[in-house]
Amino acid sequence: MQDLRIAFVPGVTPDKWARVWRERNPRIRLHLLPVEEEQQRGVLDDGDADMALVRLPVDLESPSPLHCVRLYDEVPVVVAGREHFVAASDPDTPIPLADLAEEQLVLPHPSGWTPSVEQLPFPAMDVKDAIEVAASGSGIVIVPMSVARLHHRKDVVQRPVELDPTSVALVWLRDADSPVHQDFVGVVRGRRASSSR
Repeated sequence: MQDLRIAFVPGVTPDKWARVWRERNPRIRLHLLPVEEEQQRGVLDDGDADMALVRLPVDLESPSPLHCVRLYDEVPVVVAGREHFVAASDPDTPIPLADLAEEQLVLPHPSGWTPSVEQLPFPAMDVKDAIEVAASGSGIVIVPMSVARLHHRKDVVQRPVELDPTSVALVWLRDADSPVHQDFVGVVRGRRASSSR
């Protein structure tokens, strides 16, 4: 393997691992491929990436089995316009979902949680556009904190919310496992170059 192609979803920052990889493995070029969450499994199945930094859940069995190494959890945040009541809440205290029951959720949340009030039929949109809608005061968006930071705007606030965290993991096809894959696992797990698997 001359190259190692690592796909990563928005909000995941692989730079520190890439730096360590390049120091330890100068002969194997590392390519970082940004992908949307909808593509995170497909890039492996299609052979466009060797490994992927994904946001769980991901189907780990179909169409072909994947190895999965969980790396860290992400704090979920509610993003709202600066005039919204959440702006006045403590930035360190998660907002109960009950406090958001009367809100319009601009983007469906992967957990399936929806406010109890009847929802407007927002058109399908990406996170960046959804945060722009939230900035206008038309509703709220709930995303991992890293995604909110990626799309930060001066006219919105973000506050932690009482929802289960999301997890970021490194996945790759079980059939494609190799010493190079395992070396990258060692890098993301923080193993020293001298330590054995």
